Amino acid sequence: MEEVRGANTWTEELASLVEDTGIHYAGEPEILARPRKSVRDEPELEKENLKDQVTAFLKSWGEMLLELGKGCKDILQQTVVTEDSFVVQKLGGPVAKVSGRLRFLNDFLPEDRDPIHAWPVVFFVFILALCVLSFNTNRDNSVPPVKKVRIHPPSASRILLPDGRHLAYHELGVQADRARYSLIAPHSFLSSRLAGIPGVRTSLLEDFGVRLVTFDLPGFGESDPHPSRNLNSSALDMLHLANAVGVSDKFWVVGYSSGSMHAWAALRYIPDRVAGAAMFAPMINPYEPSMTKEEMRRTWEEWLPRRRFMYFLARRFPKLLSFSYRRSFLSGKHGRIDKWMSLSLKKKDEVLIEDPIFEEYWHRDVEESIRQGNTKPFIEEAVLQVSNWGFRLADLQVRKECQRRGFLPWLRAMYSQEECELAGFLDPIHIWQGMDDQVVPPSITDYISRVLPAAVVHKLPYEGHFSYFFFCDDCHLQIFSTLFGSPQGPLEQKTEMVETPSEGDTEKAYSVTNSSSE
Repeated sequence: MEEVRGANTWTEELASLVEDTGIHYAGEPEILARPRKSVRDEPELEKENLKDQVTAFLKSWGEMLLELGKGCKDILQQTVVTEDSFVVQKLGGPVAKVSGRLRFLNDFLPEDRDPIHAWPVVFFVFILALCVLSFNTNRDNSVPPVKKVRIHPPSASRILLPDGRHLAYHELGVQADRARYSLIAPHSFLSSRLAGIPGVRTSLLEDFGVRLVTFDLPGFGESDPHPSRNLNSSALDMLHLANAVGVSDKFWVVGYSSGSMHAWAALRYIPDRVAGAAMFAPMINPYEPSMTKEEMRRTWEEWLPRRRFMYFLARRFPKLLSFSYRRSFLSGKHGRIDKWMSLSLKKKDEVLIEDPIFEEYWHRDVEESIRQGNTKPFIEEAVLQVSNWGFRLADLQVRKECQRRGFLPWLRAMYSQEECELAGFLDPIHIWQGMDDQVVPPSITDYISRVLPAAVVHKLPYEGHFSYFFFCDDCHLQIFSTLFGSPQGPLEQKTEMVETPSEGDTEKAYSVTNSSSE
């Protein structure tokens, strides 16, 4: 019996399998001294809220999608991307040609970035940025309504060029027969003949005897487009315009910003008709190969990334510029000049473009510039800026050229004095440059003064791209005083006095005539 009693009962066996609860069975069940806690004393379990449930659900879905993406990537690598796959056999050749042509884009990537991984990221960010710009619904009601572009009735005077085109022009100042000095001013990008010298007073032009002639570039304003224009054709247009409006003597050229490339062309191709040049923040080809690395760096670092991208498109893919132009100044609505032209401005320029006078001038000038509603002339102008001009600025430097080509000139030089003549532009070149200009940085003027040491550079502290040339009476007076000296007024109008013979003189002359005839 004792052996039987010594065997463990089923309750003891069950207790040995679980954690000791403080209850032991020896014969009759007996509860030990440790009291049993009531249900009320046990802490309640915290309930999971909806946010935690959603977070956990999204995490699980994210992990599932990540694993799914890895699986799809492995499948593509093992089936589609292999050399024996149908896709690679059909598209491998064309893709290789396209990638070879676009390989130069890899130069814009950092050296430590793999193009295979970097370009998909760039493309994705570009698409995302376009979506944000296209579907932005966050509009501020405090922003004033955008003004719409108005097309005004034609009002320009026009001349007929030898090739059959019409060129629109505008005149200010004194009349042709009383002008001491004649100025011809080609306009800059997104401008027209109405620009000229913005805000110049007619009384100031009369004090100096100045006649200011401005014209629309081909395809701008009311001028006919040119089928294949270049800087040489721009210089010839100025020459024909001067002859047509009665400028018989030499004339000055005025170049502002990007319009200065047409003024440079006049100095190169028609130097015999140009009396001098007045340049204001003159622009050059931003890819000019003769610029040093330091000059190039100081120039490009002042420009916004979007402006650099526009120069790149003009140089490589000019047809894509049409998309940007259609969304900005050809959209039928007005906008700020710094936004449309991707300009970074200093304080003085910012204050000026907020002025209602400047805004009215800017809107009217743009309306005239885009009158024809065609992107082609603007694309041509942008391409001209970054292309080979057909000459270098160094060609304008005064130098002595001697005729040494051929055997006879060499033999003649052995026994006589060598025949030499001066080449380049021999007349004065004045350049005004604002030191706070970030549109045409001072580094560009430093380059010009290096290749054209004879040019006179007027550095303007604290002046920007617009502040000195636009709507500044004192500045205009300083400019004319520098170019022409003291004001002398217009030329005296010559009048020929024709004496009318009296009746007695007529009879006397008649009798003398009759007697001589007899």
